[in-house]
Amino acid sequence: MRSIYTVFVALIAVSPGLDAQVVRVDVAERVPFAGGHSFADTGPYERVVGKLYIEVDPSDPANTRVSDLKLAPTNDRGRVEVWTDFFLLKPADPARGNGRLLYDVANRGNKVALGSFNGGGGNDPTTMEHAGDGFLMEEGYSILWSGWSGDVESGNDRVQIGVPVARNADGSSIVGRIYAELESTVYGLYVANVLEPGSDAAMRRYYSLPFDWGSSRPYPSVTTENGSATLVKRPRRGAEGVEIPREQWSFGRLENGAVVPDPNRVQLDEGFEPGWLYDLVYEGKDPRVTGLGLAATRDVISFFRYGSDEEGPRTNPLAGAVEYAYGYGGSQSGRFLHHFVYEGFNADLEGRFVFDAIMPHVAGAGKGIFNHRFGQTTRHGSHHEETLYPSDFFPFNSVHQVDPVTGASGSMLDRVRASGHVPRVFFTQTSTEYWSRAASLLHTDVEGRVDAELDPSVRIYMIAGTAHNSMTGGVYQSPVNRATTRPVMRALLVALDRWVAEAADPPESRYPRIDDGTLVDLATFRAGWPDIAGAAAPEDYYQPFRLDPGPRWLTEGVADQVPPVAGPAFQTLVPMVDADGNEVAGIRLPHVAVPLATYTGWNLRDASWGAGGMLTRWMGSYLAFPRTEAERARLRDPRRSVRERYPTHDAYVAEVERACRELVAGGYLLERDAAELVREAAERSW
Repeated sequence: MRSIYTVFVALIAVSPGLDAQVVRVDVAERVPFAGGHSFADTGPYERVVGKLYIEVDPSDPANTRVSDLKLAPTNDRGRVEVWTDFFLLKPADPARGNGRLLYDVANRGNKVALGSFNGGGGNDPTTMEHAGDGFLMEEGYSILWSGWSGDVESGNDRVQIGVPVARNADGSSIVGRIYAELESTVYGLYVANVLEPGSDAAMRRYYSLPFDWGSSRPYPSVTTENGSATLVKRPRRGAEGVEIPREQWSFGRLENGAVVPDPNRVQLDEGFEPGWLYDLVYEGKDPRVTGLGLAATRDVISFFRYGSDEEGPRTNPLAGAVEYAYGYGGSQSGRFLHHFVYEGFNADLEGRFVFDAIMPHVAGAGKGIFNHRFGQTTRHGSHHEETLYPSDFFPFNSVHQVDPVTGASGSMLDRVRASGHVPRVFFTQTSTEYWSRAASLLHTDVEGRVDAELDPSVRIYMIAGTAHNSMTGGVYQSPVNRATTRPVMRALLVALDRWVAEAADPPESRYPRIDDGTLVDLATFRAGWPDIAGAAAPEDYYQPFRLDPGPRWLTEGVADQVPPVAGPAFQTLVPMVDADGNEVAGIRLPHVAVPLATYTGWNLRDASWGAGGMLTRWMGSYLAFPRTEAERARLRDPRRSVRERYPTHDAYVAEVERACRELVAGGYLLERDAAELVREAAERSW
């Protein structure tokens, strides 16, 4: 019996059309979804799970932006081989679907879209519980996930991609210096349980830390000796660093009180100070060709969108069923979509559109380390952590801009504009992204002095009073009033589809601006922040450095300066608030427009967690109003009490209904979700 590979080569030899890069599809499972449940007019869904095998031609001009591609091994056809998992939910009867493919960019290999739009989710969507309220299915979308990040750790049903390792021309390993920031806090280590500030567990001292982050596979140290490696500690990025003598730490982990050599971890004799930053620089080898994730995503979407084969090695489960393709990504995945367009990958090998539209959600102004040697795709700058990772780099605007410090110029859309493949773009943010992810840089100059214009293809929306982790209604949300972004995201997806398919004008952008005083510097914000007991205003926020990894970074994706040299910071700004501390700009859902509390996109770390006063990366705050005038007087709270605002429960519900009507009229809320928000208000205890 011939091997699969032999059959594969034979098929290629007789099929010149296979230059479309996806050369084989292996379907491992094709079964009804959610027990065959029928979703409104769309009917039942099925799940299709398998692998795609892709060949990338290093000589094709469409692939020249992939860093290190010419150092990757090739097969007999001179092509670089890649494979990726895929997971597809599709209408069982394609004719009953809406002809739209929604590609959910996996976040560290995890599937997010069902939670963001449906309220369900899970990494192995199987049941109605995973479907949530079934919104995407009722709308008729086919929903697709595939791997793109070569450093995703296996397990937990994550989608993965197999990309090759780059090697020197003589076949030897590429060795390079790698920078890894380590931080020891419960928050930083992703411990599952949320701990009360000041608890013993929050102050637990760790003696061994991995240098991966976010379910990723780190590049191990070349050896556990690695005598040239250095470890420097500091309480915060701006403080003077102290180098730890090499004899006081090692590449290792603790097991039963003994140090076991481990090239993926650092063991420190004195233990890691909670909240402090530890800068590790070491030698690693065998960099993955990370940028192939961009090319593979292009080819995967092109295949499912345009592939016509209904049988054979390139059977397309969506053959003939896709009219439009949209990309959605939250957080890291949103940064990936931004970077995908920036690199110019929105044209396939036939010169056709890949995505008609994209929705980068809660991505701030960032792109990522997605196309670089020894790239660490999970890393991204924030107020305290990882500020030396070049995830937030110029240009930021959708129109031409100039950096007066470096002299650089351009726009994020230059490459797709040149090729004629500019997608419709909805950037959606919570207020956290203005504090911790430099979101203002999307729509101001780099000095924070003037508002920038937007390209006609771009809209920007800030959902006021929501936090980064509210995109799926996470565990940090208030039990009193859900501050999830989901209702807005559903309405905007409908609007984005109408913009693409019907040329219907989308809802107007809503975001804070310099010219109307709703986007301000920190001093102005602090002056306007109400004096709420126990709720001090932030004293600082994220302003990304102009980082210089060396002369080959922009052209080859290779860092010659490790860590990069930090230059002057870009000037970012934050949303202004009203007398209650709630934001005045953006899309104001009822929890902000008809408030019972102050909602912020920022939260300060307690000093007991280490790095006291620093912003957390993704959490917001909920500060309830006093219920009565007597309580307000006792607390000396400057904010009006609930009873002063709404004399009766019916009056409160009427105000919620009014706010919802305005949002529906503007296209920021669907009727079905408006009715749900009014119902929740009516049932809320008074």
